[in-house]
Amino acid sequence: MTTPGMPSPPLPPAIELEADADWRHIDFISDLHLSGDTAATFEAWSHYLFNTPADAVFILGDLFEVWVGDDARHEGFEARCTQVLKQAGTRVTIAFMVGNRDFLVGAEMIGACGMVPLHDPTLLLAFGERTLLTHGDALCLDDTDYLKFRAMVRTETWQRGFLAQPLQARQLYAREARQQSEARKNANPSPADWADVDASAAVACLQDARSRDMVHGHTHRPGSEVLKTGFRRHVLSDWELDHAPHRAEVLRLSAKGFERLTLQQALAALPC
Repeated sequence: MTTPGMPSPPLPPAIELEADADWRHIDFISDLHLSGDTAATFEAWSHYLFNTPADAVFILGDLFEVWVGDDARHEGFEARCTQVLKQAGTRVTIAFMVGNRDFLVGAEMIGACGMVPLHDPTLLLAFGERTLLTHGDALCLDDTDYLKFRAMVRTETWQRGFLAQPLQARQLYAREARQQSEARKNANPSPADWADVDASAAVACLQDARSRDMVHGHTHRPGSEVLKTGFRRHVLSDWELDHAPHRAEVLRLSAKGFERLTLQQALAALPC
């Protein structure tokens, strides 16, 4: 139950996911925005998946710059990404939550790659703690225009109509949308000026889930902070290795708690 005086949680009730008893380290990543134009980021991501010593990797949205439907996985860059996920999934558990850029990743793609689907939000039960996982976009309450768009495109009616179009038409739509997005980003390039997660709303969600820690992406403002006494958020890094300044971090959870790592640190052998 939410504490009196707090706003109602803007997220639906979380679905619980219990970590495998054998897991000792869980990695969280998000916002890689992979596309055919991000060769260096793609290579770093694939190398990480094939070599991380963690037992599980949770991808909390925006793995792809855009995803126009699961039928896109059969060709081109999307096929390469699918193959990496499928192969890496034979050695490490990969769990996937959609973001605002790849919300059309569906059951076919999830199943083809052998990934664990994650509801937004998910309450992860691991190491005796309850950690609330979300992409983060639905908590950016000041971004009203985006939230209206989000409400529209997340409906079954809109998605059914969009996915009924030929693949090439959907890809053209995605290219045009991406160009518009890039224009907006260039006009306002600093993440510090973008909408951030509403702290009161985040606390309300944590209280509702009886959790102390939230992990989210979306805002490109990596770091951990206290939202209110007893409640913290851990914001994931976006990945950008094709243009300076380079960025790529992994947030790792173990029985010791959360640890923010560079890619080099994340790939180092773990102590026995």
